[in-house]
Amino acid sequence: MTKAAVELSSVTKSFKLCHGRNNSLKSLALSFRRPRCEELVALDNVSFSIDPGQTTAVIGRNGSGKSTLLRLLGNVFKPTRGKIVVRGRVSALLELGAGLHPDLTGLENIYLNGAILGLRTREIRRRLDDILEFSELGKFVDTPLRSYSNGMVMRLGFSVAVQVDPDVLLIDEVIAVGDEPFQEKCYEKIGEFQKAGKTIIFVSHDLQAVQKVASRAIWLSGGRVMVDGMVEDAVWAYMASIPREG
Repeated sequence: MTKAAVELSSVTKSFKLCHGRNNSLKSLALSFRRPRCEELVALDNVSFSIDPGQTTAVIGRNGSGKSTLLRLLGNVFKPTRGKIVVRGRVSALLELGAGLHPDLTGLENIYLNGAILGLRTREIRRRLDDILEFSELGKFVDTPLRSYSNGMVMRLGFSVAVQVDPDVLLIDEVIAVGDEPFQEKCYEKIGEFQKAGKTIIFVSHDLQAVQKVASRAIWLSGGRVMVDGMVEDAVWAYMASIPREG
């Protein structure tokens, strides 16, 4: 029996938020006073599994726990409680510029980001032409990242992430930053990954893209799973929950 590519068992992730702490002289003089802290629960007792080769979208409003979920799967965060298992090589495009350094050139960042994603130098060299061709950065590959537009940063990050040849690909909204032709190019690459049996989990506010790409959707609200099922059912339930204007 094939094991799941991703498994979450009763996963909770909370953050401690403290108020009233700053570096002013007054606050230092009153440092004996403890700052007021509260617990923010970003994910609340979430459980699900994803089969190998399945494309799953995560939808919901801002603050619903979508990005926290992907960061847990990408091992950026550790769960407060519960267990997470991700099988195979993971490649993540979690935020614009993540794993990239603004003072390094595009070429230098390819080697840096590739190393962060687990590639050895010889593997990066072997895939370099494909990365450069896909990114369409041309001569800008030899200029520092700080001179790049957001779209160019996204191109570079996505190009490296997909050339890692992951078993599990995590994408958090960043495709929306690129221009339309490059977005289509990204979706074509996602289609190639699907045909190759890769597991894809992505966050998007673009419900048309969700219905176009995913076979399953998980709707999160307040850190909890509201619907987990066929993409049409989850999207319909989510849209029905949004208050209508007027």
